[in-house]
Amino acid sequence: MPHEAFRRCEPGFHFVFLAAPIPKAGDREGLTPDIHLGEPARGTGCARVTQISIRVQCGRRKGAQASSEELRSPGAPEESPGASGESWAPPQAPPAPTSLPPRNPVCQTCCSPPSGRLLLWPALGQPSFPSIMAVYRLCVTTGPYLMAGTLDNISVTLVGTCGESPKKRLDRIGRDFTPGSVQKYKVHCSAELGELLLLRVHKERYAFFRKDSWYCSSICVTAPDGTISHFPCYQWIEGYCTMELRPGTARIICQDSLPLLLDHRKRELQARQECYRSWKIYAPGFPRMVDVSSFEEMESDKKFSLTKMPPRVEQGNSSGNRYLPGFPMKIDIPSLLHMEPNIRYSVTKTTSLLFNAIPASLGMKLRGLLDRKGSWKKLDDIRNIFWCHKTFTTEYVTEHWCEDHFFGYQFLNGVNPVMLHCLSSLPSKLPVTNDMVAPLLGPGTSLQTELEKGNIFLADYWILAEAPTHCLNGRRQYVTAPLCLLWLNSQGALVPLAIQLSQTPGPDSPIFLPTDAEWDWLLAKTWVRNSEFLVHENNTHFLCTHLLCEAFAMATLRQLPLCHPIYKLLLPHTRYTLQVNTIARATLLNPEGLVDKVTSIGRQGLLYLMSTGLAHITYTNFCLPDSLRARGVLAIPNYHYRDDGLKIWAAIESFVSEIVGYYYPSEAVVQQDSELQAWVGEIFTQAFLGRESSGFPSRLCTPGELVKFLTAIIFNCSAQHAAVNSGQHDFGAWMPNAPSSMRQPPPQTKGTTTLKSYLDTLPEVNITCNNLLLFWLVSQEPKDQRPLGTYPDEHFTEEAPRRSIAAFQSHLAQISRGIQERNQGLALPYTYLDPPLIENSVSI
Repeated sequence: MPHEAFRRCEPGFHFVFLAAPIPKAGDREGLTPDIHLGEPARGTGCARVTQISIRVQCGRRKGAQASSEELRSPGAPEESPGASGESWAPPQAPPAPTSLPPRNPVCQTCCSPPSGRLLLWPALGQPSFPSIMAVYRLCVTTGPYLMAGTLDNISVTLVGTCGESPKKRLDRIGRDFTPGSVQKYKVHCSAELGELLLLRVHKERYAFFRKDSWYCSSICVTAPDGTISHFPCYQWIEGYCTMELRPGTARIICQDSLPLLLDHRKRELQARQECYRSWKIYAPGFPRMVDVSSFEEMESDKKFSLTKMPPRVEQGNSSGNRYLPGFPMKIDIPSLLHMEPNIRYSVTKTTSLLFNAIPASLGMKLRGLLDRKGSWKKLDDIRNIFWCHKTFTTEYVTEHWCEDHFFGYQFLNGVNPVMLHCLSSLPSKLPVTNDMVAPLLGPGTSLQTELEKGNIFLADYWILAEAPTHCLNGRRQYVTAPLCLLWLNSQGALVPLAIQLSQTPGPDSPIFLPTDAEWDWLLAKTWVRNSEFLVHENNTHFLCTHLLCEAFAMATLRQLPLCHPIYKLLLPHTRYTLQVNTIARATLLNPEGLVDKVTSIGRQGLLYLMSTGLAHITYTNFCLPDSLRARGVLAIPNYHYRDDGLKIWAAIESFVSEIVGYYYPSEAVVQQDSELQAWVGEIFTQAFLGRESSGFPSRLCTPGELVKFLTAIIFNCSAQHAAVNSGQHDFGAWMPNAPSSMRQPPPQTKGTTTLKSYLDTLPEVNITCNNLLLFWLVSQEPKDQRPLGTYPDEHFTEEAPRRSIAAFQSHLAQISRGIQERNQGLALPYTYLDPPLIENSVSI
């Protein structure tokens, strides 16, 4: 009599018995069940289920054949050959033993069914056992990029709490894994695996084809019970290797208790830190940076992708540092030719950058501008440099550059809108008297009255006082450290009151006033604009966005695993940052690079300014609301940078607060996250050199502290960089508004400046053109853009953070509509902080 099927569950065990007749001793050679107690995968901690598998104990010798009738029970359909192309038949077995045999694996030679399925074969004439099988359905997405597909063999292994699947090659008719493809596969397992913990992706050689790169976007796995697990990847996988992916659910280390997952986190970070070895000291006092000498020597990491870093050789010693036709500076060519896939520009972005650079550079070369030395003959000639790249703003600047109102406007909404400080009293180093400025202030007020009202502001360029100078075209250049006093008048316009071209007052350092001779006053303002250029380019722009954001990216890669919520949050805001900074070091900061070719301080002056700037930067400066409050500029009207920046800061802060609140519900969780604390500690040590007086945190104790720090990082990687980068061509195409060098010393007496002496002070023709070429390139964001809040790579898979992302995008869209509406009423629209025009990361 057949036994009734039943199931009995005990803690830690899962027994499955299926109804089947028991062969009698007199029956023909039947099939004897071999019952095995299965084990969970090591380290999974499975206490829920341990499978008992029922296997057929083989009695037929290898090579023995069975008749076709023996292969099917009555009514059973015919089985087609397996993937190997061989047919399979169960052999005869000896009479059933009186006790269970010892555990042994199923014979792979004669008992393995096609495609690895486990079948129970009954004796002739008896009802068959049903197949015991769990089918997992995979959906594999390949990235849409050029050459994102692969010809290599791709296999997967699923690892769950109750075991792991056999290694399954993903193969269909036709070519698999083409760019942009979404393909479906099945993985058959002898039993369900429980909760999926890891997905191993194996990339192996296919036939005689060379290995290639594959951009895997994501893999979605549907379990037999309908549970869907997303495994985000979004990386290039190079060579032949195995990559382990975790499900998209973000988890901090406190939430992982299984030894398998804890070991996976540890191994991933060890591999990353081996790839991104020690931090490079580029120059004393500099933020530490990625340690590479040439990307030609970089190798792809075999498990966790991204890069392996070799010891660096100084760029100045590289034989690849040479001139290219059409370019005015030396370029470290090898570092631009060999870039690791996960940090380099896409083909689209690279092509776009080259199409921006090469025509502009060759056009100037063919017109002889890049080689022409000497002064400009007249100011109007400067208009013809970029006659085909004019914008509304460049034309506006050309028309209004010498006006005091526009001079003051640029302190608020130009490319360096962070210099102004409100004064309650004048510093002793700027002895301006009421009599000097009374003609401008007019009757009914005084300098002291305006100071008390908070209407007097100072732009202090003290950092240039000891900056070294450089030679251009064989001639010495000059630098000064001016003090510029400005007044917010009754019409709400900010206008200059007085300019002193040094930090030390005296007979040789006169205070220039709007009432002075026209050329004297214009030259004094031009000296301020030159100082603006130097401080903006080196500190406000390159140091405070590019270099610090590189440090944030490096710490994120070294200290946070892919499953960490802060890694998922910050990764889009580090995209291409390592690439663009490597390009900058290969073309701008390298010896005889563009900085040496166009600026009055050269490379040595750049190193001095950045190291000095880092020594004085504070956490207050880094956080926009705190900076505005500390500088006393919250009440200035028409400060569009401030208004738009605060709105974007608030949107980022709200978004980050929701993410942090979801993953860090208490102070204890923040404090116990050892990976998070290692991350912020490395940023403090490597980016800010462990300087306590900077105010930057070395440890985070509360969710509020974490929210503020993350908000500041995202804001400076995106909005702040857009504010100080995107307008460089607009405000600098008219060279006298942003001269990169000055050829004459600052005047020590008044009444000596003429048009000729003014032109002889401005940069020479070739210096001007080289600098404008730089302005043009850095202001044109290449294609393959991802505006702020755009996250096409879905690293977060839970519903809560996805709702937060949608709310963030909606908030930014609302801000954009308000900015565009306001700009319709402005003579000069301020667009640099319009969210669709803000890149997610520092990428140019």
